[in-house]
Amino acid sequence: MQNKAGAFIFDMDGVIIDSEPIHSRVKMDTFHHFGLEFNEADLIHYMGRTSGVIFGEVIAKAGRTDITPEQLTDYKHHHYLEVLRSGTIEPVKGTVELIRGLHEAGIPLALATSSWQVVMETVLDQFGIRQYFQSVLSGGELPKSKPDPAIYRISAERLGVEPGRCYVLEDTENGIQAAKAAGMYCIAFRNPHSGAQDLSLADRIVDDISEININEL
Repeated sequence: MQNKAGAFIFDMDGVIIDSEPIHSRVKMDTFHHFGLEFNEADLIHYMGRTSGVIFGEVIAKAGRTDITPEQLTDYKHHHYLEVLRSGTIEPVKGTVELIRGLHEAGIPLALATSSWQVVMETVLDQFGIRQYFQSVLSGGELPKSKPDPAIYRISAERLGVEPGRCYVLEDTENGIQAAKAAGMYCIAFRNPHSGAQDLSLADRIVDDISEININEL
């Protein structure tokens, strides 16, 4: 790894936006909207599983035949975007400052997220950070999601930087695996809201984004 980073690539969920608490809130709002009872504490058992799975199980348990998991999923997607656009969501502490600092240092930036494109675009606009990124890529545009390394390899190609000179900021085991498989240096952010993640494959682990010193990259 050369002393100076050739590029810096950001994951989004759990790194730029603390999305898990928002997803929990939106799921609970969805249950309430459709008149379904659910204990919020039980959401932890569904961490990493799709909304369709949890909605399907809750509907079946309630014996409801008038609604489908697809209806709840559609409602949740639209409501999630409403919440993101409400102006009440704050970015992960220290991330916007890191993005601006890297940009000012002349380090090319990319965003590589597994989220759908409309969510990615919404976050970029709501946090006012779109102009800092030379490449933004949603996993929804690719055939395979993380831990497949394609999203990171493509991001490096777009920036014109060799993978070995790219730094990645991730918060999940799958994301770290993708970054390392792409041949990149990976910094893991231990986000307490991201569930039980094995971060051991990362080159470095931080508990606060402010621990990342641009001058040391």
